[in-house]
Amino acid sequence: MATIESKLVEMLTVPVEALGFKLWGIEYIQAGRHSILRVFIDHENGINIEDCAEASRQVSAVMDVEDPISTEYTLEVSSPGVDRPLFTAEQYRAYIGEETKVQLTMPVAGSRNLKGVISSVDGQMLTITVDGKDLIVALDNIRKGNVIAKF
Repeated sequence: MATIESKLVEMLTVPVEALGFKLWGIEYIQAGRHSILRVFIDHENGINIEDCAEASRQVSAVMDVEDPISTEYTLEVSSPGVDRPLFTAEQYRAYIGEETKVQLTMPVAGSRNLKGVISSVDGQMLTITVDGKDLIVALDNIRKGNVIAKF
């Protein structure tokens, strides 16, 4: 996870949890002079629009005081959804046996995009089975990972 994202997770976890939600993860996308900050929240009973609005107000207040992002940005607060992004070893571990897709910073087996089943998570190493072959990926090499929703 990038430095700014780590700082934001540290800064926003307590305020989000104070509302009764779990901070699932954060995406910070720099797009020139205007960036996007996505905050994903979760709850065992699900998340609705009022929950997102409440968390958005709380996050916005913290961001205004702490001011960790010097450029203009749009704040988006949502649930992780059915194709939930995965950010931590704990989250990948919870989805062992599930199909996922990951985008890598550095290629593994000649590819930066992998789609397969999570076989195991050992420390900061993920084993993903792609076309019957186990590939080992360092979690810090994953730029983005998502569960593939089944319908």
